Amino acid sequence: MAKNPDIKKVLVLGSGPIVIGQAAEFDYAGTQACRSLKEEGVQVVLLNSNPATIMTDKDIADRVYIEPLTVEVVEQLIRKEHPDSILPTLGGQAGLNLAMELEESGFLKENQVRLIGTTALTIKKAEDRELFKETMEKIGEPVAPSDIVEDVEAGLKIAAEIGYPVVLRPAYTLGGSGGGIAKNPEECRETLENGLRLSRVGQVLVERCIAGWKEIEYEVMRDGAGNVITVCNMENIDPVGVHTGDSIVVAPSQTLGDKEYQMLRSSALNIITELGITGGCNVQYALNPDSFEYCVIEVNPRVSRSSALASKATGYPIAKVAAKIALGYTLDEIKNAVTKKTYACFEPMLDYCVVKMPRLPFDKFIRAKRTLGTQMKATVEVMSICTNFEGALMKAIRSLEQQVDSLFSNTSSSVSTEARANGYDFSGWEEKGLKRQLAKADDRRIWVIAEALRRGISCHEIHEITRVDRWFIDKLAILVEMEQILKTEPLTEELLREAKRLEFPDRVISRLTGIPVQKVRDMRYDAGIRAAYKMVDTCAAEFAAETPYYYSCFDGSCEVEASSGKKKVLVLGSGPIRIGQGIEFDFCSVHSTWAFAREGYETIIVNNNPETVSTDFDIADKLYFEPLTPEDVESIVDVEKPDGAVVQFGGQTAIQLTEALMKMGVPILGTAAEDVDAAEDRERFDRILEQCQIPRPAGRTVFTAKEAKIAAEELGYPVLVRPSYVLGGQGMQICINDHDIDEFIGIINQIAQDHPILVDKYIVGKEIEVDAVCDGEDILIPGIMEHIERTGVHSGDSISVYPAPSITPAIEAKLVAYTEKLARALHVKGMINIQFIVAGEEVFIIEVNPRSSRTVPYISKVTGIPIVPLATQVICGHTLKELGYVPGLQKKSEYIAIKMPVFSFEKIRGADISLGPEMKSTGECLGIAKTFNEALYKAFEGAGIKLPRHKNMVITVRESEHEAVVEIARRFQKVGYRIFATRGTAKVLNANGVKALTVRKLEQESPNILDLILGHEIDLVIDIPQQGAERSHDGFVIRRNAIETGVHVLTSLDTAEALVTSLENRAKELLLVDIARVERR
Repeated sequence: MAKNPDIKKVLVLGSGPIVIGQAAEFDYAGTQACRSLKEEGVQVVLLNSNPATIMTDKDIADRVYIEPLTVEVVEQLIRKEHPDSILPTLGGQAGLNLAMELEESGFLKENQVRLIGTTALTIKKAEDRELFKETMEKIGEPVAPSDIVEDVEAGLKIAAEIGYPVVLRPAYTLGGSGGGIAKNPEECRETLENGLRLSRVGQVLVERCIAGWKEIEYEVMRDGAGNVITVCNMENIDPVGVHTGDSIVVAPSQTLGDKEYQMLRSSALNIITELGITGGCNVQYALNPDSFEYCVIEVNPRVSRSSALASKATGYPIAKVAAKIALGYTLDEIKNAVTKKTYACFEPMLDYCVVKMPRLPFDKFIRAKRTLGTQMKATVEVMSICTNFEGALMKAIRSLEQQVDSLFSNTSSSVSTEARANGYDFSGWEEKGLKRQLAKADDRRIWVIAEALRRGISCHEIHEITRVDRWFIDKLAILVEMEQILKTEPLTEELLREAKRLEFPDRVISRLTGIPVQKVRDMRYDAGIRAAYKMVDTCAAEFAAETPYYYSCFDGSCEVEASSGKKKVLVLGSGPIRIGQGIEFDFCSVHSTWAFAREGYETIIVNNNPETVSTDFDIADKLYFEPLTPEDVESIVDVEKPDGAVVQFGGQTAIQLTEALMKMGVPILGTAAEDVDAAEDRERFDRILEQCQIPRPAGRTVFTAKEAKIAAEELGYPVLVRPSYVLGGQGMQICINDHDIDEFIGIINQIAQDHPILVDKYIVGKEIEVDAVCDGEDILIPGIMEHIERTGVHSGDSISVYPAPSITPAIEAKLVAYTEKLARALHVKGMINIQFIVAGEEVFIIEVNPRSSRTVPYISKVTGIPIVPLATQVICGHTLKELGYVPGLQKKSEYIAIKMPVFSFEKIRGADISLGPEMKSTGECLGIAKTFNEALYKAFEGAGIKLPRHKNMVITVRESEHEAVVEIARRFQKVGYRIFATRGTAKVLNANGVKALTVRKLEQESPNILDLILGHEIDLVIDIPQQGAERSHDGFVIRRNAIETGVHVLTSLDTAEALVTSLENRAKELLLVDIARVERR
């Protein structure tokens, strides 16, 4: 079967903003697929609302629409572009759900658009719980006893029949949203209510709980001719009961016998054949560890998170192959792009071990519940490769950037202070408490197991409590044993060699032996114990691979090929995506790599995130899948000897490696390290501001709570307290009294504190952001952005508008002048990002970052100015004028663009959702239009805020905001909202002619405000909490319950005003903007 000649123009649906449960893996897969389709001469139209990703770049598709992912927009786009086919299997659950709605409504048939990649019936069979069960029964595949329910009472009845505990799984949701394990009728009722609300079709599957069985996954491929292969099988360390996205996953499986492996492989191939899936598919199993009994948990008939992991683990480009299959090719016709020798019908063979470890956001939400269940909580994952499981696990731990570099936490000398503060140290626990903790599945479970092993608790007992397979517990015991030997025995060459084989970093060996790090390193080098690099070749070295994709180990020979003789540049990636450091830095890393290649450099990427485009096999000349720590990077530098390294595109992860790189003798390309330091060092930066005559809010540098309180008294409350050298406002808080300072400094000290704490006077004003490129002399400013929320809300959580709508020409001139002065004073070569406060006619500077920022992708796409390639060319020695640019502020684009933050609060139980100076959003979407109102409307639509529904809202604001809320409430009333308010707010509203019904406070008898919110009749809550640490507990309870019942909550009046403006201007027909056609003016 050759390519289907009828497929000429394909609409690819993206997955939208990054949320917990749907992260960058779909952008990586979508990008790979779009490039694969273009290779075949197919015209690609892309729809995705996420501006931060490479996928929505004009190089990736022929037409690029960054528009809301709604049925109305897709219909309008199909009428405009007339594609003949639609590919929905690369946009995660969002893309799949949209395609299904269009198929079911008959719209696709009416407009002669075919679904490719898979059929609607196939999607239904896999996603519809009842059909799936019937299909499995038809082919004799076991599923857990279950039933589908559409209302709460029926669910409770079925649960009672099956017997508790039960698992509840809503249909058509992502990342286990709304699901969970219920141990009793109360928990069952609560989860059913939530699950039925979140399911697109109002269905929840109630099934027998098989928690404690092994969870195994198979990633399989099938083409239109019925050829099937297994790409990879994977095994979760956690038993069934923890979402696979939150579990440590190992590939290939380590504890299955051949009979079990073949049994599940045959089953997976039967399932994909019966469902008729064409492309990639993921099958999840529960396997009884004490027998050969198994059951199918679920099938994803699309590219999934596990596909990204399987792709990167094996080197088999699943999305690329899936796109070719969608065009009609068969597996034996598609060449494997990695080996360039074999075909896609060859099953990959692994001669190494891969460990995936999730990164959970509990460093941001320190009061949230850490317990893991069937609803996913991780924001991202890291992957590591080694020749043994222990080594891969150790590499994964240090890739997480969670301030913990090993499993060791049993004496003050061996545990880092950061690990103790972050809750990884269980050495002080009593045995009883430790056993209780073992029974809890949370993100620290392997550290608890390690501590239990140190105490002499047997492997058998640990297995009985945790249901973690004994093989994994034995492997953890090997690491604990090595720790003990290092502590008690002399460090011989043989012992050092074995410790390095198990991937113990030098600094951990130093902590355990008491020998200085430098001496450990020297001993290692003298004995010739250095990292060797092996190639990921998909075929266990049976065929020669051509793609240089490497991992390190300490027990083999080096396979790195001699270089091309070109100059080499090391591009440091941004590691795991997390709140505060998102996919936008991967966008920057990839663009800079491509630009360096065009400048004639050999490019080398170092990164460890399997979900990103930067770790795809064909982005750079060489890819090292390694932790981003000084020691790991130094091993690469030893082998590659690069001519320079670029750190300004990889977020804080890369910036923090600057000093180490300089010690290795690697030149930093672009802005010099001492200038980056000058922007972060309070005193040096203050001197620069004085020279440039630029004002900033008064501030002090302190190290202790006592010093901070003295500084706050001098400056006058409120003050902003924050650590230096962080990203995403981590640890940043507004303090209104001494008590707040004591509480917040305690929180800040949980983050590694080698740097001082900054205390600034908090100024209320408009926040303005500027990204610029400087060649050492001239400065180019693509545009100025303004935040809708006033200062005090982190820039990543604010709605950002380009071009800045409310600044005067005088203020604009001042902003440009300050940007130019600062870029020159800091000798910037490349990128700079500056945040200002405008208060009246005054302009103050908040912070300066001589690196790329999270606004770069969106401002590049809207203005048509390729900021990152431009900055890279400047780093390579070109001037802006030579590149054809007139320095200064560029002409405004004809479009208005609004970047809207997107949050995942409902996934993190116990997290406070009120916004402040510490970033909490997981992703963003974009509204782009010719008018402000339409752009704003699109931005809210893209963020999933679809109002009105019930036309009821609750307003409760602190006294200082009573006056400001009146006009906003009046406008909500005019668009048809009935307003409920707490007594103080209601009194003010009614006195000003806005009818508000008084609702009782939380502590008063029912019916009160909480009953109202839980009644599923409220659309929106506007809750403006008190500032500082002493926020009322009531407000927290209201906000949490509202979020968990699907009610939108706003904690800023500026956001509320923006939302009502959007509701007043609902557009009938939207203007769809093709980003690929936006040219710089």
